[in-house]
Amino acid sequence: MKFDDEPVPGYPLPILPGHTSPGRLERVLRAGAFAVTSELDPPDSADPEDVFKRARIFDGYVDAINATDGSGANCHMSSLAVCSLLTRIGYAPVMQISCRDKNRIAIQGDILGGAAMGVANMLCLSGDGVQSGDHPQAKPVFDLDCMSLLQIGRTLRDEHKFQSGRKVTYAPRVFFGAAANPFVPPHEWRGDRIAKKVAAGAQFLQTQYCYDVPRLKTFMQQMQDLGLLEDGPNRAFFLIGVGPLRTAKAADWMRTNVPGIHIPDAVVNRMAGAEKPALEGRQICIDLIQEIKEIKGVSGVHVMAFRQEESVAEIIEKSGVLQGRVPWYPERDTLKTETKETT
Repeated sequence: MKFDDEPVPGYPLPILPGHTSPGRLERVLRAGAFAVTSELDPPDSADPEDVFKRARIFDGYVDAINATDGSGANCHMSSLAVCSLLTRIGYAPVMQISCRDKNRIAIQGDILGGAAMGVANMLCLSGDGVQSGDHPQAKPVFDLDCMSLLQIGRTLRDEHKFQSGRKVTYAPRVFFGAAANPFVPPHEWRGDRIAKKVAAGAQFLQTQYCYDVPRLKTFMQQMQDLGLLEDGPNRAFFLIGVGPLRTAKAADWMRTNVPGIHIPDAVVNRMAGAEKPALEGRQICIDLIQEIKEIKGVSGVHVMAFRQEESVAEIIEKSGVLQGRVPWYPERDTLKTETKETT
């Protein structure tokens, strides 16, 4: 399976049979390769080079780059703008859409606008409450939630119409995703929640940080029992969230203060006993990726290395999960152009 072909007008790649987007991420997942995605923290800047600098860290190691949408209810460059910049030079971004800040009119416009600029992947999120961010006085919107956003996106793509019923002349070609958290109790409800998201239109799921492999195995068995891992209309691809811890104190703070993050005592103790905690945190991440890769139904990992983005390449390289495969990077197209000019 080829993941990179010659571009076609309007989109970087043609759409293959059975695909809903022209994107490389969908190609990698449907071909059965182990996918790697990561997150770009949008800059507090209007300089495009600030975006490109942050993206270059991932060159040759990730299949797609998430652009967060006001993560934590804090102001940054918009996800739509970051994705627009990244698609200009050939990156495969995942545009995050939060329901917190926009109503259904604006969101549907953003889906069309993003798709028109070549964004092939969109992650649908309800969004964090404004009280957790740097503008607690802001008015939250929440006109939609994750489920209704997925349904609206799917209607735009598959039925070629807005929620109002008005026709769209050229539908967005998009691979839709949603978030998942296998570690929030009651655990027995997690499966039903994910099944509803898939029924609403989610084709891939990116999970919260995973530090508890036994719990993840139980969750993936739930997905298997619900028929979400088999080829067919309900097939979903699961990208498991991982990330390097910096210190034992940071790990303890995360599990105490960040909703939905479960870090077992064994992990915190391993960090506390390390001579070089940051190095140990990266090794724990590598070990987790190697374990996670062997779990049935797992299609890849989503590496969230907040303020440690420079460690992503090392983690992926040492984990060996790419097995020699080199994801796209800008120099590949540069070399292709130079070769054509000299032949």
